[in-house]
Amino acid sequence: MLILVGAFIVLASTLGGFMLAGGKPLVLLHVSEFVVILGVALGVLIIASPSHVLKEIIHKTKSAIFGKASGKEEYTELLKLLYEIFMVGRRNGLIALEEHVMDPQKSSIFQRYPAVLNHHERLEFLCNGLKPVIDGKIKPDQLEELMQAELEAKAKEAEHPVHILHLVGDSLPGIGIVAAVLGIINTMAAISEGPEAVGEKVAAALTGTLLGIFVAYGFVNPLTNRIQFNNGSDELCFKCIKQAVAGFAKGLAPLTAVEIARRSLDSSVQPGGPELEAAVKSLGTAK
Repeated sequence: MLILVGAFIVLASTLGGFMLAGGKPLVLLHVSEFVVILGVALGVLIIASPSHVLKEIIHKTKSAIFGKASGKEEYTELLKLLYEIFMVGRRNGLIALEEHVMDPQKSSIFQRYPAVLNHHERLEFLCNGLKPVIDGKIKPDQLEELMQAELEAKAKEAEHPVHILHLVGDSLPGIGIVAAVLGIINTMAAISEGPEAVGEKVAAALTGTLLGIFVAYGFVNPLTNRIQFNNGSDELCFKCIKQAVAGFAKGLAPLTAVEIARRSLDSSVQPGGPELEAAVKSLGTAK
């Protein structure tokens, strides 16, 4: 929701400054300019994007505006889940993990951590990493490489909406010029109507240039950066899972594997060492 606050500040500052200078906001309301600029921008978006990327753009935009970035609490829950899973594998053998990994929706462990259970991509990445460990069909070093390859593929895929939105943002000032040129053409055709009509049409043309630049630098580019930041947050979570699972597969103790994962996190979301130890001890499974 913070992004809505920023959007309000951008809009209020622009209109407020215009009004303080004696301008009237209704002068900026030229529907034809909005139709040209926003319509062409939408067309560029559709032309440049495969259907699955369009869906992802909508999804990521909604998440950026209304979603909440993962914080320290969410990462603490993830580390607790990893610790519980590893403890079951260590105490009861890797085969005991099969019922939890093959059908996590029915797992008594996963059900205690809805933040992970309800996040399809993170859940899938974790289970895909644990399945080769259970099967014993892959060496620990190979598992880390396998998970790294999957992580890189996810990171590349997540950047597709960012590239498209950057294209739209970079195109908007040019689209604004197109709208302005169309307005000037109209102005030239209306010279015989007198100075008042000409002035109104010139104002409309200039509004087109303003709107293109304003939407690009005030909304589209900042939104794109927020989506890119959210992608980095998701990638950090995948990296945390990879570090923990790879460490456990190499034979590290559950707490050590989780500690390695904890240290891979950014300081803004990283739980403290004593804090994590107290959290896992509260599970009743720690020794």
